[in-house]
Amino acid sequence: MGVFGFGPRHGRCCGADTAVVEFAVTTDPASATPACAADALERTPLFAFHRRHGARLCAFAGYEMPVQYPLGVLKEHLATRAGAGLFDVSHMGQIALVPRSGDVADAARALETLVPADLLGLEEGRQRYVLLTNEDGGIVDDLMVARLRDGLVLVVNAANKAADTAHLRRSLPDGIEMRPIDRALIAVQGPGAEAALAPLAPEVRSMRFMEAREIDVGGERCLVSRSGYTGEDGFEISLSDGHVEGICDALVEGGVVPAGLGARDSLRLEAGLCLHGSDIDGATTPAEAALGWAVGRERRPGEPVPAAFRAPSASCGSSRRGPRAAASGSSRRAARRCAPVPSFLERRRAPSPAAASPRGASAPAPIGRSQWATSPPP
Repeated sequence: MGVFGFGPRHGRCCGADTAVVEFAVTTDPASATPACAADALERTPLFAFHRRHGARLCAFAGYEMPVQYPLGVLKEHLATRAGAGLFDVSHMGQIALVPRSGDVADAARALETLVPADLLGLEEGRQRYVLLTNEDGGIVDDLMVARLRDGLVLVVNAANKAADTAHLRRSLPDGIEMRPIDRALIAVQGPGAEAALAPLAPEVRSMRFMEAREIDVGGERCLVSRSGYTGEDGFEISLSDGHVEGICDALVEGGVVPAGLGARDSLRLEAGLCLHGSDIDGATTPAEAALGWAVGRERRPGEPVPAAFRAPSASCGSSRRGPRAAASGSSRRAARRCAPVPSFLERRRAPSPAAASPRGASAPAPIGRSQWATSPPP
């Protein structure tokens, strides 16, 4: 059965307004009591896999997720950069948009009213990074959109999936059917990702970056895209709950290293990739986030104009935010949110959590994303 044939597996236990709980670590799942009670936390289909491999569990976006394995965050980071890392991203939202007319262009045209991107021009089998914006041009979420034969497939951030689903249902016309895709989602990332996955799915060798296909992986039809969020080559695989653990076991036996949320965060941060809710949010425009490359260059005559194409209003915070910049330090300790950065006459601050980067030094140096507190120096 294709990816468009799946319905909901379960709902969110914590509601649409649940905030991300960043790395509230617990070695015993029964003792996890962050923003949601322990018995309200959901588990991905790989929960038993994480326990078997000794993962330290944390509460993240209403789920019990592995923050790290016994190898540790830095070694998982390095293993992904040098070879291949395996990440469970099943907590993220997967949504299919299916046009009742049977013409995928209708779904693309409808979604274009909500995102400032060219989706009508997206070819079948291709994927694009897009920004879901609000009426002020602020970034409600950043997501991936793939065009398949029967419709569009969206992958949205875990903490935003309930709100995104509600926003899409409210905004899209009746001619577009929304179908939650209840499947596991894993990412195999790193320069060795293709070689690691090819024995299970030979077809991946011919895939290009940002290509999406339904192919056989270990004997089952899966949706595979050549993409990821670590700054490395890699693949994201949407597959059935009953199939995912066997595939992960085979990948680990082939030398892929299980990696948790800690390494995923340090990898995306080191690559300069934004994290919604930390680096970008509903008060940040694509221009302020330096994400102008994700905005289409022009609109079609007569089509509605998303707010991201218009001049940002004061309510979106354009007067208080400046350009983002990377920051590094000599200490092993990472800067916390809004910690002052003693450089450029102390006129910068780090608004988002930082991490330790193991690259380029014998001792890890903290890295982070900083923002001008007032204006950049000359």
